[in-house]
Formats: sequence, C-alpha cells, structure tokens
Amino acid sequence: MTIAFIGLGNMGNPMAANLVKAGHAVNGFDLVPENLNVAKEQGVTIMANALAAVKDADVVITMLPAGKHVLSVYEDIALKAKKGALFIDSSTIDVESARKAHAVARKHGLSSIDAPVSGGTGGAAAGTLTFMAGGSDDAFATAEPILKPMAGRIVHCGGDGAGQAAKICNNMILGISMIGVAEAFVLAEKLGLSHQALFDVASTSSGQCWSLTTYCPVPGPVPTSPANRDYNPGFAAALMLKDLKLSQEAAHGAGAVTPLGAEAAQLYALFNAQGHGGVDFSGIINFLRGNPA
Repeated sequence: MTIAFIGLGNMGNPMAANLVKAGHAVNGFDLVPENLNVAKEQGVTIMANALAAVKDADVVITMLPAGKHVLSVYEDIALKAKKGALFIDSSTIDVESARKAHAVARKHGLSSIDAPVSGGTGGAAAGTLTFMAGGSDDAFATAEPILKPMAGRIVHCGGDGAGQAAKICNNMILGISMIGVAEAFVLAEKLGLSHQALFDVASTSSGQCWSLTTYCPVPGPVPTSPANRDYNPGFAAALMLKDLKLSQEAAHGAGAVTPLGAEAAQLYALFNAQGHGGVDFSGIINFLRGNPA
C-alpha cells in the first residue's frame, strides 16, 4: 500500500518509519529540510511537495501543528488525491477544525478519520502510541490496519471530531494531575520527606496516577522519567500549554465549567513565558518550587 505522510517532525518521522518497517511504501513531505533527511535515512521516499506526495497514495496521513495548517493542506491536496483515498489526521487540533477537515474530505469523495495520539516521541519510536479515532465506522475499519504498526492501542471514540475531543480531555487530566503530583513533592520536600518515601506511599495508595508512576517529576523513583535527564522533553511544556488552551476553548464553546483545567493552563502559560516551553512538561515542578529553571 502507498501512504503519503505529510509532517515529518519529532512525531511524524518515527511514525512514518514504522510504516516503512511494516512494508508500506511511504512518500513523505515536510517543510524542514532536516526532517526530510531523517525520513530519507529511514526509508521514506522524499517528495518535492505535498501534492506530489499524495498522488497515487491510497492513504494520506497528516501530522501538523494546528487546525489552520490541517485545513490549508486538506484544501490543497483533496482535489489531487486518488479517488477513494483515506485521509488520517493525527495532529492535535481543535474539534471544530477537525470536523471541517472531515467535511473537506467528504466534499471530494474521500473517507477520513481524525486520529490524534498519546504516547510522545518514545511511543512513536516504539510503535506503541494510543490512537483516539473519530469518524464513520467504515472509515475506522479501513484505517485500523494502517494504524496498527504505529500503535499499542486504537480506540474508536465516535463520529467526526470525537478523537480530538478525547485527546483534549485526556491531556487536560494529564496537565492537572502533573501539577498535583509536583505540588505534593514540593510539599514533601518542605516537610522533610524524601522523594522515595512519598513515591513508595503514593504509588501504592489512592494518590496513584500516571504522572506519578510513569512520569515522576523528580529524579530517582522512576529512572525513565525526564526528570532523570534534566527535563529534556518527551512532551514539551509548550505542547502541554497548546493542549490545555484547546481544552479551554472547547470548554467555553460547549458551556462546560473546568476551573482546574483553566488554572493548569494559566500555570503552564506562566512557565512557558519564563522561557521553558522546550522543557518537559514535568519540569513545572521547578516553577512550583520558585526555581528559575
């Protein structure tokens, strides 16, 4: 099967590489030359532009920064796409833009799903991402075997935009929970409690959560967490802020009250404003300590 992959950044490149490993012919395009060089080394055929990439492709996958980019690319390539092609957007964007992208695909006789991911760059490289899919049952059935080489789990969340809705809700939980875990460690430090002691208690008690047991914001208890690498990102604080902003836009539009989500967005906005957008989002613990970095 021929797959066009548009957006070969930190997530897109390892995802495309896993499709190549699965035996697919992958035609790729990205605006950044360095990303194209990496993709070429991994077996992706580099195309001159997005239109060239989608020509004769059975499946088109996009991994782009924001809704405006997805809609612009869809408008450009839909007319040139192969009849009956499947469009899969794995970007994290707002629900309304996702639904508009589905409408663009539908207008041109193309099937589509929105399929944002969770798992970060590590999951992308390992092929263990969680895909949250939105779209028709038929489109999802066609997409599922394409996603499998990149996935640990694939969940069909509902109709158009449901994948983005699930992603936004999930990451609002993540942002809130990381702040809660970080605050607990800061308090423990002030009370003279060791990091390991708090971890040993909370990780087996009612305070247990992913932000603690998998992504612990202090070095030591979980050796694989970014805290042990000076907070070099698996998931950057700037991306967390982006997702929290999306959650608040969605909450406002839907009339939902999310005070903790709003507070988390404000805290990550301050952290980013201090110049820490490239730091892993678990590095928020240093902001809560009052440390400059």
